[in-house]
Amino acid sequence: MKQGIRESVRAAIEPTVNALGYSIWDIVYGKVGADYHLEITIDSENGIGIEDCERVHRAIDPILDEVDPIDNFYYLEVSSPGIERELRTPEHILASIGQRVELKLFHAQDGRKSVIGTLCAFADGVVTVRTADGGEVSLARTDISKMQTVYFEGDDT
Repeated sequence: MKQGIRESVRAAIEPTVNALGYSIWDIVYGKVGADYHLEITIDSENGIGIEDCERVHRAIDPILDEVDPIDNFYYLEVSSPGIERELRTPEHILASIGQRVELKLFHAQDGRKSVIGTLCAFADGVVTVRTADGGEVSLARTDISKMQTVYFEGDDT
C-alpha cells in the first residue's frame, strides 16, 4: 500500500474514530481477488464487537467519500484486530509487551524458524521474547518475517 494513502486515510478519519472512543490499530489497502479493499482495523480497551465496527463504518464512510483519498473504487471494511493480531509497526510491538507472541523468521536460527514466548522488550530494532523454558531470545526485527500475538487456552508460559 502506498504510504500516502495510509497517511491520508488516517489523517481524515482518526479524529472521528478517537472521538467515538476507539483507536486505529491498522490501515491496509490492497487487492483482494479482483477488487480493492480498504480495511480499517480498530481497537479499544473494552474490545471490539460487530456493533463497534458498524458504528465506525457509518461514521467514517462519508468522511472518506468527501476526502476521496483513493482514485479507484474500493470496498470499505472496518474490523477488529482479533485476539491473535499481527504486529506490523513499532507501536503494535510496544503495545503488546507482556503478551504471548509467535515470531516467524526469514531464516532458521538455532535450528528453528519460529519462536513462541512472552514479548519482553523492543528497543533499537531488537525484539526480546522469554520462552517457555525461561530463556530469552533476542532477534533483530529485520530477521522476523511475521510477528503476531497468540492465544493458547490453559497455557500460561
